[in-house]
Amino acid sequence: MPAIAGFDPIVSDNARVLILGTMPSEASLLRQQYYGHPRNAFWPIMCTLFDSDPGFCYQRRKEMLMENGIAVWDVLQSCHRQGSLDSSIKLSTISTNDFAGLLFDYKCIKRVFFNGRMAEKLFQMRVLPALNHRFYCLEYQCLPSTSPANASLKIEQKLEAWKVIKEYVVK
Repeated sequence: MPAIAGFDPIVSDNARVLILGTMPSEASLLRQQYYGHPRNAFWPIMCTLFDSDPGFCYQRRKEMLMENGIAVWDVLQSCHRQGSLDSSIKLSTISTNDFAGLLFDYKCIKRVFFNGRMAEKLFQMRVLPALNHRFYCLEYQCLPSTSPANASLKIEQKLEAWKVIKEYVVK
């Protein structure tokens, strides 16, 4: 099974919030878009929160995030995984992204939200211990996964939980 690699971050100089997923799904990799699965609730939630048209093209949706001080990245830079489920990631094969570099370059990021428990777990296990003490002031919060695999919550419930992001972004 070949290694899969994630995407560059969506980020701008005014980023105050960083949303972290685990690794792009097969559908996302195929489309070369974060949260590219048509049933993933991420883009509908973001568009609702920021009064944006969900029909906008991917480039415009990325711009909408950046205009609102939101950065998006994944915890993993690469891994081996069969299918799209986080539970299928072979932990012995993972490589994490350079968070020290990102946080050094984008000093306004003060809050990190995890898109699901696996992103939070991998960050705590593989990234946090290696981060420099300058980044201890960051605040972290796990939100329910927007993945269609998280069918235990309806989109309305996910949206309600994700509303917390608006408290931390550029007005």
